[in-house]
Amino acid sequence: MTQTTPFLTAVRRRARPSRSLPFLVVGLLLALLLVFFVLPVIWLLLAPSKTAGEVVRDNPLSFGSFHQIGTAWRHLFAFQNGAMSRWLLNSAIYSGGSLVLTLAVSVPAGGYALALTRFRGRKTLLVISLVTMIMPQATLVLPIFLELNRFHLIGTVWSLILPFSFYPFGVYLVYIYFGSSLPRDLLSAARIDGCTEWQLFSRIALPLAKPVVVLVAFFSFVGNWNNFFLPYLVLPNSEQFPVQVGLNQLLTSTPSFNPVAGAGLNITIPELALAVIIAILPVLVLFVFSQRTLVSGMLAGSSKE
Repeated sequence: MTQTTPFLTAVRRRARPSRSLPFLVVGLLLALLLVFFVLPVIWLLLAPSKTAGEVVRDNPLSFGSFHQIGTAWRHLFAFQNGAMSRWLLNSAIYSGGSLVLTLAVSVPAGGYALALTRFRGRKTLLVISLVTMIMPQATLVLPIFLELNRFHLIGTVWSLILPFSFYPFGVYLVYIYFGSSLPRDLLSAARIDGCTEWQLFSRIALPLAKPVVVLVAFFSFVGNWNNFFLPYLVLPNSEQFPVQVGLNQLLTSTPSFNPVAGAGLNITIPELALAVIIAILPVLVLFVFSQRTLVSGMLAGSSKE
């Protein structure tokens, strides 16, 4: 046997990749995520606890007082005689109403019919849904606005509920699930037993598709709740604004961003930060209570036995 000399041992050690390098890279990536994503969220949560002057002077990650949170709350909901409450209610009406129409169309007529029935124009409808899904939403705003104006719907609740209910991504998700995960033998046996197509859908397909339906509902609700561009164009009255457009009005009423329009108002940076937290709170609560079903919906259709 040959013995390894100390020189060869040292060369081999230098040739081996350092195990600490991957940990260093991961640590740098985590530090970047902390700086650019986590710290702004922490600052946003702490900003309502301080006055506008303390937000500028004090440590950005320091906590002020619960009394200041109450003061910011009172100032925020006193803005324009309770405009914040109206904006939240409007967002709930627009998002909830369009969600009902989205599920009523996407699940039975969209996903189920496209996946399990054969009719003339089926492939054309599927291609149109896919093309519309990948188009930027801003490209559809002008034709939607002109169509709504033609039917005299501008400024009404239907000017948002109807466009919001058009959700091709939901159609495609349900189509993938029904096309890949729904057992065909089960449907054939039900047809032999005398089930109609509606009974097949309502008693067999829909209960099995609960995870993907919840997934479509969540994405649709979040997208409608956070939509800004279309409501900003079709709603001329501040009392009809959803909360996202209302945040823009709050921003223009903050002296730090608009000294002229914000003069004399109690809307400052703490009130604006509190409004942002309240605006995202419904989506956060919805995610917390439905995350298990959302994970099941994301895995639905990933395997076929």
